[in-house]
This record gives sequence, C-alpha cells and structure tokens, in this order.
Amino acid sequence: MSVSNDERLQARKDLAWSITIGGIGTVLFAAVVAFTWYFAATLFLIFTGTLLAVALNALTTKLGEFIRLPHALRLAIVCVVLAVLFAGVVFLGGATIAQQATALSDTIKSQLVNVKSFLDRHGIDTSYFELGGTGAGEAAGAGATAPATSGPRLPSAGALASSGGAIVSQTFKLLLGTVSAVGNFFIVLFLGLAFAAQPGIYRSGLLFMAPAKQRARATVIVDRIGDTLERWLIAQIITMFAVFLVTWIGLAIIGIQGAFILGIQAGLLAFIPTVGALIGGLIVVLASLASGWIAALSAAILFLGVHAMESYILTPLIQRQALDIPPATLFAFQILLGVVFGIWGLALALPLIAVAKVMINYFKSDEAAVEPAA
Repeated sequence: MSVSNDERLQARKDLAWSITIGGIGTVLFAAVVAFTWYFAATLFLIFTGTLLAVALNALTTKLGEFIRLPHALRLAIVCVVLAVLFAGVVFLGGATIAQQATALSDTIKSQLVNVKSFLDRHGIDTSYFELGGTGAGEAAGAGATAPATSGPRLPSAGALASSGGAIVSQTFKLLLGTVSAVGNFFIVLFLGLAFAAQPGIYRSGLLFMAPAKQRARATVIVDRIGDTLERWLIAQIITMFAVFLVTWIGLAIIGIQGAFILGIQAGLLAFIPTVGALIGGLIVVLASLASGWIAALSAAILFLGVHAMESYILTPLIQRQALDIPPATLFAFQILLGVVFGIWGLALALPLIAVAKVMINYFKSDEAAVEPAA
C-alpha cells in the first residue's frame, strides 16, 4: 500500500515535534536538577518552614476540637503556649542546662581521648582521629628538639601579624556561623508562622501553578501530603517527648551527670530515625564512662530499652497510623540523602520520603486514571 506525500510530510512533522518536545523536556529536567543541587540549602530551609507550619496548623486544628474560636485566635493561643514553655525552660533551667552542656562537652572530649589512648595501646591505628591534640603534640616535640636559648625572646612582627590575622579570621568565622544559624532559625520561624496563619491562601497559590486540566489531581495530592505530614508530625512530637522523658529519668536514677541535657539531646535526635538514635546512644555511653564502667553499662542498657520502646511500642502504635515505610528503605535513603546533601538530607529524609510515597501511591492507584471531581 502506497503512502501519499501528505501523509509522509505529516509523519515527519509529528516526528520533529516529538523530538522537539523531548529535547525541551530533557533540558527542563536538567535545569530543575541543577537548580535543586545548587540551591539545596535554601530549598531545605523552606521545606523546614513548611514542616513547622504543618505542625502549628495541626496543633491549631486539634485545639479547635475543644475551643470554638477563629483560626487566627487558636494559632495565637498555640504560639503563646509554646513560647511560654520555651521561656520557662530557658529561664528556669537555663543556667543548669548551660552548666550541664559545658560539663558534658568536657566529659565527652576527655572520654574520646581515653578511647583513642586505649586503642593506641592495643595496636589500633587512630591517626584518622582529629581530636585537636596533634598540634599540641607537634609543638611539644618541636620544643623538645629546639636548642635552648638564654632569656625570653619577643615575637617578631611577622609572628604578631600572623597571630592577629588568625584570631581575626577565627572570630569572623565564628561570627558568621552564629549569624547564619540565628538567621536560619528566624527564617524558619517566619515561614512557619506565615504559612500557618493563612494556609488557605498559600494552598490556593500552590494549586494555581498547576495546569488547569491537572488542578483537580494536584488538589488531591496536596491535601493527602498535608494530611500525612500532619499525622506524622503529631506522632513524632509524642515520640520525641517520650524518649526525652524516659532518658532523663533513667539517667538521673543511674546517677549520670548532665541527665537533663542528655535527655534533651536524645529527644531532639529522635526526630532523625535510626541514625539519630545511634548518635544519641553513643553520646549517652561516652558521657557515662566518666562515672565508671557500671554506669556506662547501665546507660547502654537504658539506651537499648529506649530504642526498643521507640521501635517496637511507639512506632507500631503511633507512627504506623501516620506513615508506614520499611526500616531498610528509610535507612538507605537516609544514607543517600545524607551523603549528597549533608545534615539537611539526613534530618529531612523521612518527610521527603513521605511526600514521595504519597505521590507514588496516588499515581499507582486507579484514582489517577479517573478524572477527579473539581
């Protein structure tokens, strides 16, 4: 059967159009990947503010089940209560927390030195440990081999300038780091309050960016993501508070110094599944070594009990109702995102996986094939 010239021309036009659309799609995808890579820190910061807004909105909604007030007033009540709790912890226990944090830092540093010495005595190479003592050791060695000089010697002008430049450089780095951390905190706080104050406006604006034909599907996906994140955050807050309380009380009973600050760090690290628990347990055991091997063993048993409570009691009862992700899958994505994006990827791996899981479940279901009602 012969094909007419018009049909051949139309087929060529269709092929050229398909190639053009595919090329444009590939370029746009590469641009999105490059944008995400170079501005990952900013995107993670915005996502953290969104998570704070979801948490505040969830607490505000829960409060609405007991108090019939407008959304703005309920949000103000939630913010005031959280601010009072935070201020109470700072003003009532601020001095204690600062003292325990300083003592805990010194204890962990000394225990790390002890562990390094123990490994060195048993023939294990610890040259990859950077504990800050190398410079001192080299200086001591250099001082031992240097020839003795009579009388004190004043440092040269070059040494003074070098020392002054190093001090200014370190001070400037510390100042920039502090300003950056405080700035990031207020950015997340502002975004969370702004998103939580008028969630409907930002939801409508997000949906408006979707194509008109796909807006109904986008509405379903956005609502399911919001509901999933709300239930997960409420469950995570309960889990973190339980870990903090049990760790604090258990370490206080054992007699570990800095039990309160160790409980706080264990509760905060519980936000990061698996990896956070391991880091928290390692810090608890290192801090307990200063009180003896019996105290360290008791702290290790307490850590295992807290981890078992979190994994086999709290997670099945609370987290499974909010989010069900296999532990191995979660751990693999945590390692991947942690290597690629650092601490941001490690801390926000679970909510990011939750968002991806909601979208994948929707498109794999039969609902995606049916046009949802507007």
